[in-house]
Amino acid sequence: MQFLITALDGKDSEALDRRMAARPAHIEYAKARAAEGKVIIGGAILDDNEKMIGSMLVVEYPSKEAVEKEYLANDPYVTGNVWQEIEVRPYRVAEIFKK
Repeated sequence: MQFLITALDGKDSEALDRRMAARPAHIEYAKARAAEGKVIIGGAILDDNEKMIGSMLVVEYPSKEAVEKEYLANDPYVTGNVWQEIEVRPYRVAEIFKK
């Protein structure tokens, strides 16, 4: 089953610094999950000034609980306290966009 993860960074003055510190590990983590077929697509959410303020990912896991326990619990943006508001919703990529 596919899920849409929408995750917003903290809004404190250190939020961007935390993101940038965790970013290389987060990208490697997401690449590894993509190689396993678990991450379908993802990217940064930007504000009007193109500053990164969050992320979105579409992932494939058997359940929402699996997303939380297997993906989110180990993502460096979670363990590094970057993402402060995380929403996980069932999702389906439209057939026209599937490779």
